[in-house]
Amino acid sequence: MATFTRRTLVDANATDVYQWHAQPGAIERLTPPWENVEVISTHGRFENRRVELLLRVGPFRRRWVARHVGCEVGRGFRDAQEKGPFRSWNHSHRFGPVDTGHTVLEDQIEYELPWGKVGRFVAGALVRDKLQRLFAYRHRVTCADLQALSMARRDGEVMNVLISGASGLVGSTLIPFLTAGGHRMRRLGRSRSRGADHVWDPASGTIDTDALEGIDAIVHLAGENIGSRWTSAKKQEIRNSRVQSTRLLAERLAAMSSPPRTLVCASAIGFYGEQGDERLDESSAAGSGFLAEVCRDWEAAAEPARRAGIRVVHLRFGIVLSPRGGPLARMLPPFRMGGGGVIGGGKQYISWIGIDDAIHVILRALTDESLEGPVNAVAPTPVTNAEFTRTLGKVLRRPTLVPLPAFVARALFGEMAEATLLSSARVQPQKLLDRGHSFQHPQLEEALRHLLGRSDPT
Repeated sequence: MATFTRRTLVDANATDVYQWHAQPGAIERLTPPWENVEVISTHGRFENRRVELLLRVGPFRRRWVARHVGCEVGRGFRDAQEKGPFRSWNHSHRFGPVDTGHTVLEDQIEYELPWGKVGRFVAGALVRDKLQRLFAYRHRVTCADLQALSMARRDGEVMNVLISGASGLVGSTLIPFLTAGGHRMRRLGRSRSRGADHVWDPASGTIDTDALEGIDAIVHLAGENIGSRWTSAKKQEIRNSRVQSTRLLAERLAAMSSPPRTLVCASAIGFYGEQGDERLDESSAAGSGFLAEVCRDWEAAAEPARRAGIRVVHLRFGIVLSPRGGPLARMLPPFRMGGGGVIGGGKQYISWIGIDDAIHVILRALTDESLEGPVNAVAPTPVTNAEFTRTLGKVLRRPTLVPLPAFVARALFGEMAEATLLSSARVQPQKLLDRGHSFQHPQLEEALRHLLGRSDPT
């Protein structure tokens, strides 16, 4: 029987730490993005909850079922494996109060590998390394989420939030984050069969009549993916998916007698266009080109809501980093094989943000009433493409000697390459910095290490 233990001091009281773990969404937040693990289901009250996970390793799949037992409200609980990859697994979560504002978070696991001595010889060191990386990640997320939620909460207020684009990279991360914080989420989508609580069709201008009732705020993230070659039809779809949907929401909100207080709309730093190495903030003028035009129209489509007195925030996202999707997920396979390299000349600036910081910024936009209008949702340290390439290679411990020349990028992706891969925008989150917003991972290397499980165990 092997034992693994990790302890961390959390800036929260033990009751809050326990309640965060007990909320729906916590298990998703604690699942590392680099692991190919899916939460299939959770059943029952927390004190006797049954959790089922699906593990994928290459072509192989394995279900892992565990049940919570021995819960002590405000102090801890234990989960025991009923079915899974270990011969036995007992995981004790302990929350030891230090004082009214601090808790020692302790995870202790007693486990036994299959196949006895052979299993320990073959996989013992590998399993311990994975546990080190897993719980370093889990403790960082627990501390950061609790801090962000605590700073944003006003007198214990629980928000009812409607979200569009819930199945996308940002939306699927935002929902468990907010629900673990005790907030209530409803999904607005095109089909109930895909998990939507309410249905809409922006192209035809229809939306469920009760979708906006009883809502405190809306997070509008829906939009067609831009990461493929742009045909005329594709460009029209990109524009319509953003402008039509935003206009529909804004007009319906403006017509309500008691509308939600806040509308948070996704936008993008494509607003600024190609700007070389010029430092940009929210006061900078719009650029030129297709993406800049789309972003201008996208933001303008929310004007009816603003005129109706609703606080509207346009989050101009940079590249959102996560191994679960988006540009980073597409980069990882070639980089892991040693086939990564600079794109074009490598001097173009990349304004980026880690997925955890992205959802914390959304929470800030939902709750900070001083934020209004455009807000740059980027880390405060943009980097050149060459620096991004070197840093990703360093984190993955792979060479980065295979460049993608500009003419090849243009040949493969056409206008999309010119507007995204080869374009430069050196963007600062000035409004957030002016309000003292704290980024969890302001530096690229630490963000990548966190997201890819490459942080040095501590």
